[in-house]
Amino acid sequence: MVVSTKSQSGAGFYMDLKFGIFDHMERQRGVTLDREYAERLALIARADELGFTGYHLAEHHHAPLCMAPSQSVFLAAASRETSRIKLGTLVYLLPFYHPVRLIEEICMLDNLTRGRLMVGVGRGITAIEHTYWGWRPEEAQERYDEVFEILLAGLTSDTLNFHGKYYNFHNLPLEMEPFQKPYPDLWYAGTPDNAARYGMNFVIHDGPRVSATIARYKEVFEEARRLPGNKIGHVTHPVLGTSRHIFVAETDREADAIARASWAVYQNNFAKRGMDGPGPITLPNGTLMPVPNGGPATELARNFDHAMETDLVLVGSPETIRRRLATYPEEVDYYMIALQWGSLTHEQAMRSLELFGREVIPHIPRAAANRSNGASESAGK
Repeated sequence: MVVSTKSQSGAGFYMDLKFGIFDHMERQRGVTLDREYAERLALIARADELGFTGYHLAEHHHAPLCMAPSQSVFLAAASRETSRIKLGTLVYLLPFYHPVRLIEEICMLDNLTRGRLMVGVGRGITAIEHTYWGWRPEEAQERYDEVFEILLAGLTSDTLNFHGKYYNFHNLPLEMEPFQKPYPDLWYAGTPDNAARYGMNFVIHDGPRVSATIARYKEVFEEARRLPGNKIGHVTHPVLGTSRHIFVAETDREADAIARASWAVYQNNFAKRGMDGPGPITLPNGTLMPVPNGGPATELARNFDHAMETDLVLVGSPETIRRRLATYPEEVDYYMIALQWGSLTHEQAMRSLELFGREVIPHIPRAAANRSNGASESAGK
């Protein structure tokens, strides 16, 4: 996990502040897919030079929200364009994967990156995506639990034995192993209890519940470490982070104007084709299911001022961003930013990245000491 050279705050928890990037990789209208991939790889390469700690890619299907639903493929490409930044999924939707294939892909990626892989896991909250693939959404949690158990077993053994509801394996030979031992860092973006029990790094959206949620994680993590036979003894410093959409420009007025126009586009990118409105839908089997983040955005979701007030988005000049981050809760040691979202162009996102990396991070006391000499020199060019 993370090694720190600064002060501790409680057993196993460090208070340095590092920065990462979260990405949905939304469809850029008027931009060909091959160009979009090339431009995003260029952004990640620059983030690597600027000293960002990690890049995290989401998984969604059948919507303009995600143009890299096969995260492993894109991260393999990103690994050839970078040298230091960690590359990860946030998250692999475990019910959508055959567990043995996923074990093999993770082993490949971890070795291709020589230990820079981060593995985020989740069950997927959008019911219609499960239905499109022929799964029953109400089985998502059971499928997640089973695949997760197989995943941990397969990454730590050369022979897989498992007997469950959905999968059965008897003396299955596994010829590959991860570069990192016992396996790559695990990440989770759901409830703190589930993350803490398995020693997973944890990230939540910004908002008023940050401090209380992180306190709950620490409580459950310490309880889990005291249990006889626990499997998280190798986890010494779990990362506790938050995420927020950010846009930085030379002035507050410019940043607000550009981000305000982009926010509604981002919200509408969640919509699946053929869905006429938010709220419940009837699945092919007749079941009525809610659609969290699955239908067109509500007016409240599109409301940029509401997003600002609830800490979903932060925009402004470097000075404004610095001022806001300087007062950020000390419980957070990882700050994950979404850089290109909605209608933001590659050029706008790259400029925002430059301003954040060169004019914000070096001025955050808890962050500046973490930047490597090479990253600091690069940031000053």
